[in-house]
Amino acid sequence: MLCAKIPATSANLGPGFDCLGLALNLYNTITVEESSTWQIRLAGKYSTGLPVDESNLVWQTMLFLWKKANHPAPKVTLTLENQIPPARGLGSSSAAIVGGLVVANSLAGSPFSQLELLQMANELEGHPDNVTPALYGGVTLAVETAEGVLPRVLCETSNISVLVTIPDFQLSTSKSRKVLSPKVDRRDAVFNIAHAGLVIEAFLRNDYKLLKEGMRDRLHQDQRAALVPGLSEALSSALENGAYGSALSGSGPTLLAFLSPEHTQAVSACMLQTFAKHGLNAEAFPLLISSRGAHIL
Repeated sequence: MLCAKIPATSANLGPGFDCLGLALNLYNTITVEESSTWQIRLAGKYSTGLPVDESNLVWQTMLFLWKKANHPAPKVTLTLENQIPPARGLGSSSAAIVGGLVVANSLAGSPFSQLELLQMANELEGHPDNVTPALYGGVTLAVETAEGVLPRVLCETSNISVLVTIPDFQLSTSKSRKVLSPKVDRRDAVFNIAHAGLVIEAFLRNDYKLLKEGMRDRLHQDQRAALVPGLSEALSSALENGAYGSALSGSGPTLLAFLSPEHTQAVSACMLQTFAKHGLNAEAFPLLISSRGAHIL
């Protein structure tokens, strides 16, 4: 039997569109057992509706790696325990891809390095902001170069609390990307480059006061606000009630707020109230940055 644990992730962190991300201590687990017949079992809070046939993303990813490694696909029973909510901006698809790669690589005798797994994950996911922290853990910067994705871990862990507020509806990444303009104003590009630099400095120096200004964005959040009622108001209210910084998590609809633990209750209450005012049920709970990415237990 083999078991792997894969963290949830949050991408962009405001201005770091498609390049900044972090791992969170909320996990999916993949268990593989030898079997006379192939099957997938589902468990966990968010298993409803996931495919149990060969179209399952974890299994498709495992087949992808085995094909590259020239390794035959074994008959196994996969048990997928899903605690990461799907289509909420917390990296559920990245967790499936990274988890599938890590498990398949281990079963094949580990022919590929962690960096090689990252390139495969980026190829499958299409952008590296979530798959990088899912694989490496911590707060990460993913730089796409001519040779592939260059991963940088800005910090492995932190004492900062990460409040996630999850509205009760799904929002696919593809739908969320369709509202983005294909062209970017140069002033907005400069604004985001400068502010992403502040976010990076905040985590390198543990100077979280920089996040209030640093997490401002001009490339995606305003355009996506129409898809998440109350988005701008909720982010502003988080700052007014003590959060260091707040942003849309990935493509949404989850919102992220960095704060010290004593502000958790106030920030949580104001964000939930804002969503309720806009007719949305939501749940909010504090998490921590996970120092470990996907790993075999």
